Amino acid sequence: MQKSIKIAGACQHNLKNISVEIPRDKFVVVTGISGSGKSSLAFDTIYAEGQRKYVESLSAYARQFLEQMQKPEVEYIEGLPPTIAIEQRSAASNPRSTVATTTEIYDYCRVLFARAGTPHCWVCGREISSQYSTQIVDSVMSLPVDTKVQICAPLIRGQKGEHKEIFIKIQREGFVRVRVDGAICDIKNLPKLDKNKTHDIAAVVDRLIIKDTVRIRLADSIEAALKLGEGLVFVMVQEPASDKQNGGDGQWHDLIFSEKFACEQHPEASLAELSPRLFSFNSPYGACQSCDGLGTILEFDDDLIVPDKNLSLENGAIDAWRKGGKRMNIFYSRMILRFCRNFGISKAVPFAKIPVNIRKILMHGTTDDDEKKYGTYFEGVIPNLDKRWKNTSSEYVKARLHSYLSEQPCRTCRGARLRKEAVAVTIGDKNINRIAQMSVEEAQKFFDELKLEGEKALIAVQPLKEIKARLKFLADVGLGYLTLDRRSGTLSGGEAQRIRLATQVGSGLVGCCYVLDEPTIGLHRRDNDRLLGILRKLTDIGNTVLVVEHDEDVIKSADHIIDIGPAAGRHGGEVVAQGSLQDVCSAQRSITGDYLAGRKKIELPARRRKARMSHCIEVKGASENNLKNIDVKFPLGVFTCVTGVSGSGKSTLVTEILLKGLWRKLYYTGAKPGKHKNILGTSQIDKVIEIDQSPIGKTPRSNPVTYTGVFDLIRQLFAKTREARIRGYTAGRFSFNIKGGRCEHCQGQGTKKIEMHFL
Repeated sequence: MQKSIKIAGACQHNLKNISVEIPRDKFVVVTGISGSGKSSLAFDTIYAEGQRKYVESLSAYARQFLEQMQKPEVEYIEGLPPTIAIEQRSAASNPRSTVATTTEIYDYCRVLFARAGTPHCWVCGREISSQYSTQIVDSVMSLPVDTKVQICAPLIRGQKGEHKEIFIKIQREGFVRVRVDGAICDIKNLPKLDKNKTHDIAAVVDRLIIKDTVRIRLADSIEAALKLGEGLVFVMVQEPASDKQNGGDGQWHDLIFSEKFACEQHPEASLAELSPRLFSFNSPYGACQSCDGLGTILEFDDDLIVPDKNLSLENGAIDAWRKGGKRMNIFYSRMILRFCRNFGISKAVPFAKIPVNIRKILMHGTTDDDEKKYGTYFEGVIPNLDKRWKNTSSEYVKARLHSYLSEQPCRTCRGARLRKEAVAVTIGDKNINRIAQMSVEEAQKFFDELKLEGEKALIAVQPLKEIKARLKFLADVGLGYLTLDRRSGTLSGGEAQRIRLATQVGSGLVGCCYVLDEPTIGLHRRDNDRLLGILRKLTDIGNTVLVVEHDEDVIKSADHIIDIGPAAGRHGGEVVAQGSLQDVCSAQRSITGDYLAGRKKIELPARRRKARMSHCIEVKGASENNLKNIDVKFPLGVFTCVTGVSGSGKSTLVTEILLKGLWRKLYYTGAKPGKHKNILGTSQIDKVIEIDQSPIGKTPRSNPVTYTGVFDLIRQLFAKTREARIRGYTAGRFSFNIKGGRCEHCQGQGTKKIEMHFL
């Protein structure tokens, strides 16, 4: 096997016909200034060629379903193993994707709960169990010899009525005795039941005396009772006659057995079986039926319906009732006038000063108690909007009403995403939702301390092994603070990349070339050592790790360094230095070497602008996630940096509370900010702009000049030329998006795609 990857004549993008040799099974860093060609070498040449060769090894039929990468501009690459890219990009925005599902931790948890979980009644919390018919027979046969038993099939439990049809059914099945409210009766001599009281009715299937010779008969009777009782059977047991000399009178007591997981007090709380799909919120068998497994539902939001609480009702405080057209405005104005008259308030009073109980009636409608108290009925703003939302067929109306909706926790599952049957199953006194709410570090501690016994301990060995390994990998890459139920779409690009890295380490693949894009982004320097340990683990098991990186710690830890430069764009694309750390530090043309050797350094500013704390935006009482009711001031007109170790709450404070809070105050959006008391000083700004790591272009037509708007000026400039005016060309003639300006052969794409799967 070759000991290195040899690249010759790489000319992709700005690379200038470079040749480089990369040692295999080593930790290699590709560095250089921004735009010098690092990603062009690592991703667009090495990774692209590895993927292209793999796809070409497949059949023509299989290739048509895969996205094939363009062949890079390179003479040849030798010794290239299979390549896997872990890029710096945000995770999937699918609301069903979480940290636990992405890393497969949740999948193993589902198996663990299905095979080793303990079900409980979701009504009373009592532990419930199931038994096969053979186990039930064994339990009954274990009673002392000569014990009298009666096998009963329960048909009615705690239901009101006379239940005549049930007695007819019992008689039709051929049974001659019935148990009514605990008393045994002859089917021909039944008591009259009070239809206003609850009753328990069971058919007596058989009466036996326990002996070795009755096993077969008992088994048949148990089977018949289970069938009639829909998986439930009562065995009435009388104390043996030998106990009567001690004062016993041979009283009867019940043994309750079930083929299902059923509670003896609440028969409606039953489970057919425990299976992994019961714990999946992506399956109809496990997902909450109210929210379809999302954990949230869209509901009309009071704060969006009344964005400015200083307005009065007559001045349009209820924003949702102001935009329905002239006729609707008149209708709602009369409704508000009638409401104010009936409930004794002035329509000129600001909304914020309306009594709380009246505001509640206005928004949600009257209850029975309210109608008795005020002697009138009012539908309520939210029920009215909800009715219009459900009944309208107009897309315009739906779009307008949608702006008043926001995500709220599902009231049925309370955000758990699962049916109540699944949430009632526990391991170590924790249900699967409670475990999903834990951080990686908390889950590590829980599973390390988890003690199972008997058969459950044997069954749980492999799932627990896989869960613990994946939790350890997540902790090792500095993500111990993430909760397992954190949505993948809310992760930063760096967090998403490190999760994918942890998943790859967990897969145990060997003989691969991993290409990573700045894995230290968003990671505190405190956690760098653990990340480097993970990368080292990949190389130790026989993989090549190729990292595009600027971080000093990572560069100094590399086995081999490739420095691309010397500058950016067309002034870069050359290998200015490669080899060990000492080789790069001694290279004359390497700017990276100058900084690593200390010949250059980043100078701190001699003068800083002073922050005026009187001119600031203040967040009061921030308590979302791990924030502990803090007050923070953000001075305006200066460059402010929010820093701290990974998981300390930076993103929660800035993105979840400050940004979304400003969105809601300035734009009245449906974005729900994190928990806080108030945001002060918002009158000093008129807009807020978020710059995140999401891609700026979503179509192949998008490029830097179209995104920045410069292309509009260029087109206008060309349209003003003498020749363009003579020909009557407008700015649209110089657009590749408009017919008349674009090339019609490629529709302005610049290339033509020809399907050649089978050629």
